[in-house]
Amino acid sequence: MTDPSIIPVAQGTEGGGAALDQVALMTGAAAVVGAVLLWVAYLHRTRRITWLQRLADFSGRIMNRPGWVALPIAMFLATILTAFLGFIWDVSLHVGKGRDAGPLANPAHYFILVGLFFLFMAGMLAVILPLDEKPGRAAVKITRDWYAPVGGILIAGAGLYALIGFPLDDIWHRLFGQDVTLWGPTHLMLIGGAGLSLIGVLLLELEGRYNRPDPERIDGRFLWVIQAFAFGGLVIGLSVFQVEFDFGVEQFRLVLQPMLIVFAATIALISARLALGPLSTLLLVAFAFCVRYIVAVLVGTGFEAPRNVFPLYLGAAIVVELLALLPLIRRPLWWGALTGLGVATVGIWLESLWIERMFVNPWVGGMWLELLAMAVPVGVAGGVIGAMLGTVLRGEALPKPAVRRGIVVAAVVIAAAATTNGLIIRVPENASATVTLTDADPEGGRMVTADIRLSPADLISSDPEWVEILSWQGGTGDDSPGHGLVVDRLRRVADDHFVSTRPVPVHGTWKTLLRLQDGRMQSALPIFMPLDPGIGAAEVPAPASFTRPFVEEISVLQRERSFDHPSWLITVAGLVVLACSLALIAAMAWGAARVNDRYLAAGSTPDQKATVEP
Repeated sequence: MTDPSIIPVAQGTEGGGAALDQVALMTGAAAVVGAVLLWVAYLHRTRRITWLQRLADFSGRIMNRPGWVALPIAMFLATILTAFLGFIWDVSLHVGKGRDAGPLANPAHYFILVGLFFLFMAGMLAVILPLDEKPGRAAVKITRDWYAPVGGILIAGAGLYALIGFPLDDIWHRLFGQDVTLWGPTHLMLIGGAGLSLIGVLLLELEGRYNRPDPERIDGRFLWVIQAFAFGGLVIGLSVFQVEFDFGVEQFRLVLQPMLIVFAATIALISARLALGPLSTLLLVAFAFCVRYIVAVLVGTGFEAPRNVFPLYLGAAIVVELLALLPLIRRPLWWGALTGLGVATVGIWLESLWIERMFVNPWVGGMWLELLAMAVPVGVAGGVIGAMLGTVLRGEALPKPAVRRGIVVAAVVIAAAATTNGLIIRVPENASATVTLTDADPEGGRMVTADIRLSPADLISSDPEWVEILSWQGGTGDDSPGHGLVVDRLRRVADDHFVSTRPVPVHGTWKTLLRLQDGRMQSALPIFMPLDPGIGAAEVPAPASFTRPFVEEISVLQRERSFDHPSWLITVAGLVVLACSLALIAAMAWGAARVNDRYLAAGSTPDQKATVEP
C-alpha cells in the first residue's frame, strides 16, 4: 500500500532553498557589515583609531584581564544569549508553524544571525586587539609582529563554522528539500559551532589569568561567578542537541536523550568542579535553569509559540559534588572516569524523576538496559574529557601527548558508536492501524478523539517508549491549541487497543499522525495531512473510520524532504559536514593542549603573571 501523505499532486516550488532575492539581500548585507568590520580592524592595527583600544583597556581594568580578553568576553556573553533565544524561538516556530517562507520571513533568524555574527566578532576582537604585545606564551604567530591568543582563534573559528552553516543550509535544502529536524547536518553545524565556542571562551579567560595586568590583585567573587556562568553556558551549549526531545517532537529513538544528557553533564560539570571548586556545579546548573526558563517563557508566552521543557542536571551535579569529596580527585583523570560512571547511573536515574514529571515521554523500564549500555561508556569517556579540560583550566599538567590524543580519539569513537546505535531503527512490515474518530468540541476547526486498534495484535510490547498522536505545525498564537503543538499519549485498553486522552486537531494546516516507538521499532501513519501544493503533496483526509499502513516515520514527519536523489549524494554531503565537525573538535583539543604546554613549560600558573618573551 502507498502512503497517501507522500503522493505528489503537482510539482511544488516550495520546500527547497530560499528565494534568490532573499539570498542576494542576505549576502549583500553580510558583505557590507564584513567590509566595515575589516576596515575598523585595519584602522586599529595601523593605529589610526584609538577608541577600540581605550574600550578594551577600560574592560580590562574592571576584570583585571588584558583588554584582548576582557572586551571579547563581555561581547560574547551578551551575544550568545541572543543567539540562543533566536535558536529556541526558531525551533518553536518550526514546531508550531512548519517550514519557513524564507530566511527573512522568520523573525527568529535575525536573532540567530546577529548572535552568531557577534560571536565571530568576539573571537576576531581577541585576534586583532593585541598591538604592542605578544598575548601570552601560547599565542599563535600571524605575521612578523602580530600574534593572536589561542582562545580568540578558537572562538572565531567556531563562530565562522556556525555562520557557514547558513549558506550551506540553503544549498542543502535546494538538494534535499527542507528536512524539518534539528539533526539535519547543516543544522548541526550551526548549533555545534555555537556550543563548542564556549570552550574557546574558557581558554581565552585562562590566557587572561596567566597575563593579568595587576598580578597582585586577587580575583573577587564577581570573576568566579562569571567563570561559573561560562560553564553554565557550556551546559546549555552542549544541551542544544536534545531540543527536539524538549518539545516532545523527537524524530529519533528515546534512548538517545539520556545519552546526550550524560554527554553534556560529564564534560561541563566535571571540568567546572575541578576548575572552580566546591558547590560550583550547583551554581552553574541553577544559572542554566534560569536562562532556559526565561527563554521558554519568552517564547511560549511572549511570542505565543510552543513552549519547551529542559533537563535539570541537578542529579548529575549532586553526584559530581559528592564524588569530589573522595581523595581520588587528586588524580583527575581517574576521578573523572569514576564520576562519569556515577553520572551515567545514579545521576541519570535522578534526572529520570524530573523527565517523568515534566516531559512528554518518560523513560520507560524497557529501555533502561540499552540506556545504560549507551550512557555508561559515554559517561566514562565524557568524564575523562571533562577532567582533562578542568586540568587545563586549573593550570596543571595534562598526560603525555600520545595518551591525551588517544583519549580524545577514543571519546569521539565511543560517542559516535553510541549515537549510531541510537539512530538504528526498524520499520514494521505489514503493520497497520484501524482508526475510528469521534468529533469533539471544535477549537478553531474540527477536533477529534481516536479509538485505535493495531494490527498485528502483538505489534508492540507491554512497555513501549511511546504510542501517541502528534499534531503539529497548525499555526502559533493563543487561538491555536498548544500554540501549534498537541501531543496525546494514548491510553492502553488492551494489547492492540488504544484510545485518546484529549482531542486533537484535524483541520487547516495541522499535520496529525499516529506514532509508535518500541525498542528499535519506530514508525508512524498519517491521520490528517493538509493539501500542500507548495511541495506537491496531496491531502490525507480524516474520515470517521479508516485503516492505513505504518510507514517510515521520516516520510511523514519530514514531508517536505526530497527523496529523489542518489543515496550516495546525501552520504557524501553528510560525511563532509562530519569531517568539518571533527576538525573543529580537533582544534579545541589542540588549543587546550597548546595553552597547557606552553605555560607549564615556563613554570607559570594562572595565579601569577606569565613572563612573555619579546
